Amino acid sequence: MAISKQLQDRSDNTCELCTAAPATTAYAVSPRQGDRPEDQVAVCDTCLEAIEKKETGDYWRFLEGSIWNPEPAVQALSYRLLELNRANDWAAGIISSVEPEDTIVQWALSAFEVAEVHRDAFGNELQSGDNIVLTQALDVKGTSFSAPKGTVVKKIRLVADNTGQIEGKINDQTIVILTKYVKKG
Repeated sequence: MAISKQLQDRSDNTCELCTAAPATTAYAVSPRQGDRPEDQVAVCDTCLEAIEKKETGDYWRFLEGSIWNPEPAVQALSYRLLELNRANDWAAGIISSVEPEDTIVQWALSAFEVAEVHRDAFGNELQSGDNIVLTQALDVKGTSFSAPKGTVVKKIRLVADNTGQIEGKINDQTIVILTKYVKKG
């Protein structure tokens, strides 16, 4: 992304990470969209390539300086890159020496968040609308029937706040089914 005039002025046309090379790209710090300079970091080609390749190692030692940059986007990206290098003593030392604001840390760590996924007993990802097969007989609480092994449940719905549960209809009654007892059909 091209560097805006405001970002050029802020960075003095120098990479805000390594401060050793001319800035060539406005790097948007995810999950923000990057259309505002406040969400961007001016980086050089070398730093951009290292970010995109998720490189780890001694190259990033200069983050010891950039983590102290007054710009939140630079702090967030520096912290994120330090987290990628946490296994190195030098990175762990830098992380333990700084205390960025919670919003900066959350922004930095958002790149490592993994969306919770509903999975069947065999690790297959489940989606709303999928058909499943019961892998064992289930007694349906509050009713007088049980669902035998092999029962097909069509068009399931995912329980939003619990990846271990889905909803489906058996005998025209909507019930909650544990994902550990189902196989994607």
